[in-house]
Amino acid sequence: MDTSHRAARALVPVRLAATVALVGALLAPLGPAASGADPAPETGWTWPLTPRPAVSRPFDPPPRPWLSGHRGVDLTAAPGTAVRAPQAGTVAFSGWVVDRPVVTLDHGGGLRSSFEPAEATVPVGSAVARGQQFGVVPGSGAAHCADGPCLHWGVRRGDDYVDPLAFIEDRRPSVLLPWAGPP
Repeated sequence: MDTSHRAARALVPVRLAATVALVGALLAPLGPAASGADPAPETGWTWPLTPRPAVSRPFDPPPRPWLSGHRGVDLTAAPGTAVRAPQAGTVAFSGWVVDRPVVTLDHGGGLRSSFEPAEATVPVGSAVARGQQFGVVPGSGAAHCADGPCLHWGVRRGDDYVDPLAFIEDRRPSVLLPWAGPP
């Protein structure tokens, strides 16, 4: 092998590393919102039910705020199941909305979680720690899901509903980087 081929082959790993570094540097300032990706999960959040429940209906936001959609997730839950704070907060609301009991936690920083049907086991204004029980899924007469008992969990950031699962799971898509081939 002549010297020019040997030199070119030696540069392949250097070029690959430089390409990976350049792609990372270019994407980093964009952040998740600018690149169209979901944000990384918030730290310290956990499931509001234990053990980890099945998701019977995912987050499906409407294309416009005034249209119909599913602004949270439905989690399978039997009547009597304890509802726990997914993050520390304060019980901001407890009462009936239309035909079912609802509990809302204020987590600070503009984040609020709402749970329905859920009956509070602590009074409004109570501080709750992450994982602490604050409510219970009621028995019959306060259903949300047509196909069986469940707990609807919605999260709002300001006035916008966001996917609750993004707070406990990494929902970002995998990103494949270019490969220059074997050295």
